[in-house]
Amino acid sequence: MEELRTLAREAKRKTGALLLYLLMIPLLFSLIVSLFGGNIRLFLLKLGGFLLLGVSATALTRGIRNAMAYEETEWTRAPSIPWKIVGAVTFGVTIFYLGFIVGEKGAGISLFAALVGTAGILLYYGIDPRRDKVPELEGMDAELLLQSLAEAEDTLESIRRHNRSIHDLTLHREMEHALEKAEKILRAIEANPKRLREARKFLVVYIDGVSRVTEQYTELGDRRIDEETRQRLYRLLKEVQDRFDRELERLHEGERFELDVQIDALREQMKS
Repeated sequence: MEELRTLAREAKRKTGALLLYLLMIPLLFSLIVSLFGGNIRLFLLKLGGFLLLGVSATALTRGIRNAMAYEETEWTRAPSIPWKIVGAVTFGVTIFYLGFIVGEKGAGISLFAALVGTAGILLYYGIDPRRDKVPELEGMDAELLLQSLAEAEDTLESIRRHNRSIHDLTLHREMEHALEKAEKILRAIEANPKRLREARKFLVVYIDGVSRVTEQYTELGDRRIDEETRQRLYRLLKEVQDRFDRELERLHEGERFELDVQIDALREQMKS
C-alpha cells in the first residue's frame, strides 16, 4: 500500500496539473475558431477564460511541487502561499466565468459547476501544508536550523540550474557527484540537528564557493574556458568531493560517539 502511495505521489509530481493543461487544448481550438470566424467579442471573452485556466494550472503545479518538497524534508517551513488552494479557487472562477459569461448559462448552474470543480481539485490534490515542521531542540535555535537548511537547499538548486548549462560532460558529471554528496550531508544534519554547528563551515563556505565557481563558469561559457582552467576545475571538483566525503564521515563519527556515550551511561546505570 505504501508503495502505491509513493507511486501516486511521484506521478503527481511529474504530471503536476497536467489535467488542467490538457483542458486548455480544446479551449485554444475554440479561441482559434472564434478568431477566424470574425467574432472578436467572443474571442476576447474566451481568451480571458484561457488565461484564467493557465493561471490555475500554474498555481496548482507550484503547490504540488511545494507540497512534495515539504513531505520529503525532515525540518522545514510550511509554504508561505497556499498555491494549491489558489489554483483550485482560480479553477472554480474559470468554470463560473466560462459558464456564466462566455457560455451564457444560468448563474446557479455555473456556480454549482464551479464549486464542484474546486472541490474536485482539492479532493484529488489535497490542500497545502500549513504546519511548520520545527524540531524541539535543547540549547539550539530551531529557527537557525531551518534558515541554514533552506539557504543550503536554495544554493544547491542554483548549482543544479547552472550545471544544466554546462556542456562539458566530465565537468557536468563531477558536479552531479558533488551535489549528491552535498544532499547526503544535508540529510545527515536533518537526521541529527545537533550536528549543525559542526557543519556550519560546509553550509556557509563550501556550498557557496561551489555556487560562485559554477555561476562564473556558465557566464563565461564552455568555449571560452582554456584547457588549463578546465583541468583546474576537474581537480577542484575532485577536492570538493573528497572534502564532502570527509564532512559526511565526521558527522557519522559524531553520531557513533553519541551512541557510545549512551551505551556507557546505560551500563553505569545497570551496575548501580
